[in-house]
Amino acid sequence: MRVRRGFAALLCGLVLASASAAWGRQKSADQVAVTLSASALDQYVGLYHGSEEPDAVDSVYREGDKLYIENERKPRAELRAEAVDRFFAPGTLLHLQFVRGAGGKVTGVTMVYGPNASWSLERFSDVAVRLNHALAYSRTTVMMPMRDGAKLHAVILRPVGSETSGAPLPFLMERTPYGTDDDSSDSVNSSKPELAASGYIFVFCDIRGRYESEGKFVMNRPIVAHVTKNDVDETTDTRDTIDWLLKNVPNNNGRVGVIGVSYPGFLAMMAGIDPHPAVKAISPQAPMTDVWMGDDFFHNGAFRETYGFDYVQELEKQKTAKRVESTGDTYDFFLQHVNFAGAAKAAHMSNLPTAKAFITQPSYTKFWQDMAVQRHLTRVEVPTLEVGGWWDQEDMWGTQAEYAALEPHDAKHEVFLVLGPWNHGGWSWTTRHLGPLDFGASTGDQYRKTVEAPFFEKYLKDRAGFDLKDTDSFRTGVNKWERYDVWPPKIGFKAEKLYLTEGGGLSFTAPVGGGAAASYVSDPANPIPYRPRPIQATYGDGSKWRTWLVDDQRFVSGRKDLANFSTPVLDHDVTVTGNVKADLFAATTGSDADWVVKLIDVYPDDSPGEMAGYQLMIADEIFRGRYLKSFEKPEPLVPGQVTEFKWSLHGVDHTFLKGHRMMVEVQSSWFPLYDRNPQTFVPDIMTAPKKAYKAETETIFGSAKYPSHLEFSESK
Repeated sequence: MRVRRGFAALLCGLVLASASAAWGRQKSADQVAVTLSASALDQYVGLYHGSEEPDAVDSVYREGDKLYIENERKPRAELRAEAVDRFFAPGTLLHLQFVRGAGGKVTGVTMVYGPNASWSLERFSDVAVRLNHALAYSRTTVMMPMRDGAKLHAVILRPVGSETSGAPLPFLMERTPYGTDDDSSDSVNSSKPELAASGYIFVFCDIRGRYESEGKFVMNRPIVAHVTKNDVDETTDTRDTIDWLLKNVPNNNGRVGVIGVSYPGFLAMMAGIDPHPAVKAISPQAPMTDVWMGDDFFHNGAFRETYGFDYVQELEKQKTAKRVESTGDTYDFFLQHVNFAGAAKAAHMSNLPTAKAFITQPSYTKFWQDMAVQRHLTRVEVPTLEVGGWWDQEDMWGTQAEYAALEPHDAKHEVFLVLGPWNHGGWSWTTRHLGPLDFGASTGDQYRKTVEAPFFEKYLKDRAGFDLKDTDSFRTGVNKWERYDVWPPKIGFKAEKLYLTEGGGLSFTAPVGGGAAASYVSDPANPIPYRPRPIQATYGDGSKWRTWLVDDQRFVSGRKDLANFSTPVLDHDVTVTGNVKADLFAATTGSDADWVVKLIDVYPDDSPGEMAGYQLMIADEIFRGRYLKSFEKPEPLVPGQVTEFKWSLHGVDHTFLKGHRMMVEVQSSWFPLYDRNPQTFVPDIMTAPKKAYKAETETIFGSAKYPSHLEFSESK
């Protein structure tokens, strides 16, 4: 749900991004500079990059008697010598120690930022080039009146001088609950380099009730009927904001684009519902679409406990983004407090509006249904670019759900979809990695330069260059982009089923005869962790939240409370594209149960480095048994009765390579990301008493009568 520019390093794993973004913000202790000759400075001139991220390049160059460093995202900073081979950047915490090879030539540099961050770069060219072509943007702040009298705060950035000269420019707006104080010429060039280079009037708005904006904040404010001037929501605030901008900001061309990731992605979609006539393009990216059905707070009825706990505190504890930090292993914390109501009480957050809704309305009530954006997407009103990641740990569901809702109404072919190998917001950064995975190129750079920037230039500036017809999908496993006429694609694919069989097997052939494929005891007193312990708070120090979906699943392989099913070693590539569905026949000795199904790519033992034997989740999802018949009205399961459960594990585009194995893992807890199911039916799991939590036996069937399987489309 949260993507904030200050979290660049955590999002993409690049220490460099964090340090370079801070070049101008923090001061080092006073340094004493020494003077080196121009010829001495020339020894350091060149291009530098890291071996793991060769696309992230720093250029060191000389102008006159001064040495500078810059990269594509950050403007140049002067480097002053402390001694031969040792430099610092004045006004920052950045120090550089150049490294020489055996022949005395400079071969690399070690950068040190503050007491805890350092990284090494290799010099791969002794010819420097200017990498940063940033436009200088002026900054103004405004308070804009809404129809009900509340005033909303915004930061406006535009190319210097464009107020009075040059061609009129379009607006590119981002509305956010996360604050706008840090938005500046440097930040827009760093976070949106391609868009900033093109030149827009950027508008960053604090939404109602957040930071410097007036009014009351409501999480995922539902759309309401607009009868009186006091009937406000995010669609009306967007319209009123645009009205004010068009009338009060000089030299604009009358066109508006709206972009945003996560919560701002939800807000971008609001601009496309009953839109202002000036809105010509929107890009909801990893949007919060339905926070009960599949995005931030619930998945198929199972409550995302740690995430809801941390995020609601951040947004509703007070107007700023401060929150109560959890410490220690959150696995122990939530186990100790039994249920979410107990944890919320311990954190003094029970009366926060959304926390109260969690506790009192755990089912898919009107409260949650009214927030669901996809219910309003009954026509295409503005060109829309949806963007999402295969391993988005927060809002994977929304991107594909919004596209699916809009696509049947897309007569003009103005709805586009990009799905890539990213975590939440990972397309914003220059990296070819996610955790241990190497995709061979900076896929985020590829997307932004070939799709995002041309999309807005087409619809806001009438420029050529945007050639996407419908869907751009990055196929993992073989690491290549594929383009499709629709998602999921139909031409070139066939329907396939992968069956769970007795003895832990997986087969493309339906079982004949057979019975129970596997059984295990699920004990709420010892739930399966969703990532290796200790499990830090979602955004706490050292948290691995952003990459947990690509964690090696071998960390649970020794447990007895789950079931594994595997194919033999593949003798040919198997490409799975589109929606993966679980069709599970199972029984429990209890009256409620959770089912977690993971589709895993098992790497060969002779794969290089960390990937030897690696178990990589490709598709995964949870289903809470009580919602089998209705998400609105939960019912107990019948103990011992074989029951069919069907749900989506989401869309994928992945090739299981020859020599790999396909694995399906089934378990009944995923803690503490998802709260524990007591496995005894109670009216409200949020307040379930300790005595309700009981160990139960779960049985998975794989027979002709009860053929548990996965359904997907395979490339012909």
